Amino acid sequence: MEPKDAHNLQYHNIRMVPILHNRMEFALAVREAFFAFAPRHVAVEYPHTLGEKILQGIDRLPLLSVVHYQAKDGAFTYLLLEPTDGQVEALRLALSTGAEVHFIDRDTERYPSDFSPMPDPYTVTRIGHFKYCQAYLNAQQDTSGIREDILREKTMAYHLQQLSHTGERVLFVGGLSHAGRILKLLDRPQTPVIGRQRREGVGLAHLHQDSSREVLTEMPYLTAQYEHHRRAGGDAPDRLLINQELLDVAKKRHQKKSREILSHGQLAVLNKFARNYALLTGNLVPSFYQLIVASRGAVDDNFAYEVWDKGGEYPWQTDHPGLPVLRLTGEDLFLDQKRIRFHRQLKTLRRRLVPVPVQQRPRERYPGEWREASSGDAICSYPPEDVVVEGYGQYLKKKALEIKTQENTRISPFTVSMKDGLDLRETIRDWEARGRIYVREEQPFKGRVGSVAIIFDPDLPDAEGKEAFPWCTTWLGEHDQESDMAFYSTPSGEVMDGPGISRCQYGGFMLSYPPLRVYDIWKDPFFQSARNKPERLLMAALDYSLERHVVYVAPTPPSGWCQSMAARLGKRIIYLPIGTFSPVTLKKIRQFHVLEGHPVRAYAHRYIHT
Repeated sequence: MEPKDAHNLQYHNIRMVPILHNRMEFALAVREAFFAFAPRHVAVEYPHTLGEKILQGIDRLPLLSVVHYQAKDGAFTYLLLEPTDGQVEALRLALSTGAEVHFIDRDTERYPSDFSPMPDPYTVTRIGHFKYCQAYLNAQQDTSGIREDILREKTMAYHLQQLSHTGERVLFVGGLSHAGRILKLLDRPQTPVIGRQRREGVGLAHLHQDSSREVLTEMPYLTAQYEHHRRAGGDAPDRLLINQELLDVAKKRHQKKSREILSHGQLAVLNKFARNYALLTGNLVPSFYQLIVASRGAVDDNFAYEVWDKGGEYPWQTDHPGLPVLRLTGEDLFLDQKRIRFHRQLKTLRRRLVPVPVQQRPRERYPGEWREASSGDAICSYPPEDVVVEGYGQYLKKKALEIKTQENTRISPFTVSMKDGLDLRETIRDWEARGRIYVREEQPFKGRVGSVAIIFDPDLPDAEGKEAFPWCTTWLGEHDQESDMAFYSTPSGEVMDGPGISRCQYGGFMLSYPPLRVYDIWKDPFFQSARNKPERLLMAALDYSLERHVVYVAPTPPSGWCQSMAARLGKRIIYLPIGTFSPVTLKKIRQFHVLEGHPVRAYAHRYIHT
């Protein structure tokens, strides 16, 4: 080996750019080396038996292509051409500049996968490509490859020697694990290695849009950012910054759909969770999977879905690829209904497929498809959500009565009767001072609860008069086990979870039982004196309650106007601060779906995950 440059791996007129396959940092290193070295020849670690189809796939980029063939054992094998792979980048640059392309690897079937641990590729952005490779080669000096590696490396060394004889600049891009042994082989004359010279049945397929979320080594969103960089130039993409950008986009989408603003605390927990998870697996930067797990743990499934949905977005797709389409579903791969398997791993860090920890949801074929199915002529609720809301209403009624009963309980010293039982807390507190025994006397709370009103957000108009929950409507119960409901919420049709299925969020609602009695309170002139939507809901709850008590759950107590109205009607408001209830449960209650008529209920369960 004759190093001409202390910061490059070079043998005579051959410059080597070792890579970890399918990793963005190494593709960027290839670009830098290519423009600095200006080679006349580009050699890559692909067998020439696949060369024709590989070049066809390169021409299709940024559309994703898969080279496939059938092995001797009948298994269908594929090789995905990823934009972030260093070899793919080298071929793209060679074709765009007119450099000659050479495929110098040996065609080897059933090459064993190698998942040897490697330092995080992100290290390259901090210490540089050369130091990264140098550290690995120094640690690998005394290692010898398996039989398949030896044959492949001898084949590549022979072809590199032949290219070196041309006297022109040669850029070789290949796996880092082979680089050290190839450099040693170049110092000795090499002879051709016997191997397959031709392969029949090699084909090219288009990777299905949904499969790109599963198959790409890099996160599709990161791959797209790399592709944008190739086209527009500018600063090299940084995966740590791209991860943060992804979370920011997902945060905005989550806020728009769920009307929930993530707190600084949640984001801090998310980032710390993701960082620690990455460190546990020997990485500096969280992977796509780790980001999703952290998002789900720190926030919820809806936010994790937004991270997965945006992170798996690769914008360059087509409905008419002109090629067979490859589909991947978790465990099995199919091309025209035939079983296939992964191509040899080429010492890559491709991760084993694992289930994505978010609820999978059907997707629109094109933006706005589901909204087109909504006419607004007839709407109805989703029954499983009705059951949850009714159950929570009953819970609030019971909770309110328990609280008022406890407030009416009297504690007194024991004299001649145990009354309703011993009060241990008061007895223990006073025992050392006076030695008295205390008993409880429970005075029944008279009356029952008729209506329930819950205010999540008072939704006061902003300076421009805009409201976050402008949709105000009244629903009547469909049977004798349902209450009538009046509510204000986000608009129907704004967020679509399926064809004719709109996701909304309550700002507040009122339940009144028995059903089929409530007139549209938002049009009823009797409630025009209400100064805001919470007051209107509470006034309606008081007016339609057949019982003496009305439960009011809200961030602030009821207004004096509502208190006086309750007194005139002979009613009583039981106020429960909303902060005393589980935020997880309230969050679940707050989200609901509006269906485009009763027929939608037949398939709504496929799109709604409760």
